[in-house]
Amino acid sequence: MLQQYRPTQLLSRNPVMLSIKGCHTTVQNNLNSFSGHTFGITSPIPKPRHLTTRTRTMRLRKRAKSSYNDPSHNSESSSTQTDSQSTLGRIDSKERLKTEVEVLKKRSHRPFFATGRFLFPLGIVLGTLLGFAFVEPQDLQDLQAQVVTLVNQYDINLPEFPGFDMSRVEAEWTRLRTSIPEVWKFNNDGREFQVGEAMKARGLSAEYPLVLIPGIVSTGLESWSTAPAYRPFFREKLWGGFNMLSQVTFNKEKWIAAMMLDPVTGLDPPDAKIRAAEGIDAASSLIQGYWIWSKIVENLAVINYDTNNLFLAPYDWRLSYYNLEERDGYFSKLKTTIESLRQRQRKKVVVAAHSMGCSVFLVWTLMLILSKWVESPLHGNGGSDWVEKHIESHIAIAPTHLGVAKAMAAFLSGEMKDTVQMHPAGAYVLERFFSRKERQALFRSWAGSASMWMKGGNDVWGNDTHAPDDECDATHSHGQLIAFRANAVESNDKSINMTAVDASTWILEHTPATFQKMLESNYSYGIEKDEAQLARNNLDHTKWSNPLEISLPYAPSMKIYCVYGHGKDTERSYWYARGQYEQDEAFPDAANAQCEEANINECEHNHPPLDMPLSRTSWIDAAYTNETAFPKVRNGVKMGEGDGTVSLISLGAMCVEGWKRKRWNPAGIKITTVELPHRPVPTIPRGGANTSDHVDVLGSTGLNEIILKVAAGVGAEIQDTFVSNIREYSQKIQWD
Repeated sequence: MLQQYRPTQLLSRNPVMLSIKGCHTTVQNNLNSFSGHTFGITSPIPKPRHLTTRTRTMRLRKRAKSSYNDPSHNSESSSTQTDSQSTLGRIDSKERLKTEVEVLKKRSHRPFFATGRFLFPLGIVLGTLLGFAFVEPQDLQDLQAQVVTLVNQYDINLPEFPGFDMSRVEAEWTRLRTSIPEVWKFNNDGREFQVGEAMKARGLSAEYPLVLIPGIVSTGLESWSTAPAYRPFFREKLWGGFNMLSQVTFNKEKWIAAMMLDPVTGLDPPDAKIRAAEGIDAASSLIQGYWIWSKIVENLAVINYDTNNLFLAPYDWRLSYYNLEERDGYFSKLKTTIESLRQRQRKKVVVAAHSMGCSVFLVWTLMLILSKWVESPLHGNGGSDWVEKHIESHIAIAPTHLGVAKAMAAFLSGEMKDTVQMHPAGAYVLERFFSRKERQALFRSWAGSASMWMKGGNDVWGNDTHAPDDECDATHSHGQLIAFRANAVESNDKSINMTAVDASTWILEHTPATFQKMLESNYSYGIEKDEAQLARNNLDHTKWSNPLEISLPYAPSMKIYCVYGHGKDTERSYWYARGQYEQDEAFPDAANAQCEEANINECEHNHPPLDMPLSRTSWIDAAYTNETAFPKVRNGVKMGEGDGTVSLISLGAMCVEGWKRKRWNPAGIKITTVELPHRPVPTIPRGGANTSDHVDVLGSTGLNEIILKVAAGVGAEIQDTFVSNIREYSQKIQWD
């Protein structure tokens, strides 16, 4: 319904009246142009009488009033009065309608910054800035090859162009980049080599050989397949680098087919052959400009580290630990490398490992696996004192000892905080281009990411009423890992809130049998409190990725440093919603469903008698946000403490409490915990020197100082430093 506006509003603003006035002005100007010329007229033609709508209205009202007051004219003017009133009504209606149209036009008028005339140039400027930030001069040399690859891939016939000399373009690009302040570049931010220079000024130099182990999604992956379908990107990176972005954008189906592992074997699918890149560059940067280990390598180089005493151990993070050894011999190679460094440098080795990404790999357990594998007489046969002889220290950077909540959501519905908190336009594009179903299938095929499953059950993560890391005035407990709001499910829905144990079972019920078998044959997620059983677990490779089910190696002289960030909101638990039934590989929501794989322990794959489509869709309840609740809720994600990716309990509980118990640390290895407060600089990309984000912490000054001190032989200077309540939270965990 149109709103009513005051009739006193100026009618000159009405577009219709403006057009009438403009027309009259044109006629008047034309008449004046003829004056005294064509017709010899010396005096101007009198202006035609122009009555505005308001003038005509006032005169009609006056005439009607005078006719009403004069009795002699009453009978004669009755019809005239009626006509006048009708005319007045029509004029008033026209006035109101024109005024309302004018107001509505103003309301619907888009501001300038929302028009294409503003957005298009802005996009060009931003694209140029990103080019300066990410593209290095040497990338220009590969431009022609990339264009040729895309043309051949889509069988596009283009005329042959003459060869261009790219050296001049590269020189100009370099000149332009040097004019940009360093702090605004993603790859360089003005802090290069500073920590190393400070350590060198103290007289410190390389003391121990150093091995770096990257986390999940950190290592670049290359295609080695010679099958005709994959030859266009032979030896090209399908993970990492701009080639990955071009393949995902223009060749998504083939990229997914190559990156997805066989659901039964957990190895390469037919014709595809993906292997980890080699060397320090394999994990220095994910894409050009987005550094990972490069800052640490730069500072290490200042105190005399190079490829003779520094080794980065990349791996295919998609594989399970068992297949990583079976297919690539990863642990055998790592054992040989450490032994070679020990013999050549005549010093024990420092191992630094980091866990990162949206489906973070439990990298710290690689050290545990290494120790168990080489000690096992069935595998490495290194002997019970191998770690004591070869490992000086281990630096656990942002460790994920007890799993990550976002891995559970990714396996269940293909979602996490990063996807549900996207702008609606971005979320729409993501869903149309790379749907939840596609992400879900990809995550489930990567057996390596399943090592991030939450460990310890309710003893660690809490029950229906409380969790160790609940706030004092919490209105809802993190112990309910997955919860449902009353108005987010149907009235007859029987969905109940679930703890970590309940959620684990529920997620498994909603996954294919192949995924369940993969988990059972590679991982274990419980907590073992019996020392005799812990000793037996040392020969069971499925236990090695869970620090609650195996003990540390017997290495009394080894030191462990746990270093991680704190102070960034981190996803801890979720509000979920449920939808319609759909056809799926699993049918857990069907009535009278039967287990298809009854011979597999703890493996449930329920099917209804007629395989009806009775699997319920589930998703994070992104419509629910409550910043005043405790804990805060953002787009269905209940926020907790951590480094932005990994919750505080997983980062520090084993370091400050679990490994203080002899059954999990029989040699009494010294554990030092350092928490780095998250204090980013908003105006610097990726936070600057004091950020403690899960990934960006690799470039922080605090972490670089710790790594260089341990590598240079002054690790004794590092002391326990806490900025959170991790010690109080850890004491609430049911360890015993």
